[in-house]
Amino acid sequence: MNWRKSLWSLWAGCMISSSCYTMLLPFLPLYLLDLGAPEATISIWSGFVFAATFFVSAVMSPYWGRRADKSGKRAMLLRAGFSLATVYLLGAFVTSPMQLFFVRTLQGFATGFVPAALSIVTSTVPKDKLGFSLGLMQTASLTGTIIGPLAGGMLSHAFGMRASFAVASLIMFLGTITLQFIIKEPAQPKVMQAGSIVDDFKTAFTNKVLREMLMLLLVAQLGVMSLQPLITLYVAELQGQSGGAVLASGFVFGLTGIAGAIAAPLWGRLGHNAGFINIIIVAFLGAGLLTSLVFFANNIWIFSILQFLFGIFIAGIQPSVNTLAVMNTEEHFRGRVFGLTMSANQLGSMLGPLLGGVIAVGVGIKLTFVAAGVFLTGVAILLWRRHKHTPS
Repeated sequence: MNWRKSLWSLWAGCMISSSCYTMLLPFLPLYLLDLGAPEATISIWSGFVFAATFFVSAVMSPYWGRRADKSGKRAMLLRAGFSLATVYLLGAFVTSPMQLFFVRTLQGFATGFVPAALSIVTSTVPKDKLGFSLGLMQTASLTGTIIGPLAGGMLSHAFGMRASFAVASLIMFLGTITLQFIIKEPAQPKVMQAGSIVDDFKTAFTNKVLREMLMLLLVAQLGVMSLQPLITLYVAELQGQSGGAVLASGFVFGLTGIAGAIAAPLWGRLGHNAGFINIIIVAFLGAGLLTSLVFFANNIWIFSILQFLFGIFIAGIQPSVNTLAVMNTEEHFRGRVFGLTMSANQLGSMLGPLLGGVIAVGVGIKLTFVAAGVFLTGVAILLWRRHKHTPS
């Protein structure tokens, strides 16, 4: 299989997957209102609807990773793609908040597209291209997060919110069909899949490097997601009014995504020369310091610049962590590696907003940014102390 053709095809597939996922996120609270959720309880319903997918995905990802190693990575890629297309289509026909909750729960069961794509990439690209390739795949996801909300907003404005679900379903279906004809199952050694998922966890947590990488993914996602729900509120605070805050915060999110999309493959390439653990330390340190500086941002422009720079640094963590995890595990364990990294990401995505909300209620939004910045900087310092004598 031509690894370049496979890489770019999977890049497009991951961008489509991310676009379809984020296409639906901005208006889910409004969709709940349209489905009859009481306005007084919309925050509770939104929390449950968002958390359902993250929680189920975190639980199921290790299972799908194991199945990828056992039944084939390509089969799991196609299973996830077609399942997501079906779930998005169901979302267009729900008639109550509870039905939407169940659809979002099903979406958690349908997870596994990106981990399967990443495991195929690591099994096909040359080792000296691994960091760059995983950085490129990170760019695909970030590009999707830029395109998705914009497309979803335009579609829902022109045709209604249900149309966005139908369009997401169609795009995901066509993208998966295309990959079915392009992607071949990567060659790998045949190893008996003995034991259970519990044994997979034991194997992962006895691997010192993999254990550390999973923890770093969890804490990075925890730090980032603790702030994301607060950004729109902070933009409104900087503007002195809520009018236009959604549009302005969309601009800020877009800047962060663009910065990450540009920087991720460059961090991956740099990691081969400078050492991936050094890249992770610099990324945590830069992200932490820039987040702390938000305390001094007194207008939307300074805040936007800080978020752009934050996007550059935070994008260095995931491709470097993924590369180190892959380089320190056997090839026949790759599907499970990415299942576990997906699980760590989803747990961080679920716990982060809860933690950020609690801190913001107690000390305010500005000090929540400072707390997240100190947390990320502290992780960088601990990593440096732990690895300062480790060869690159």
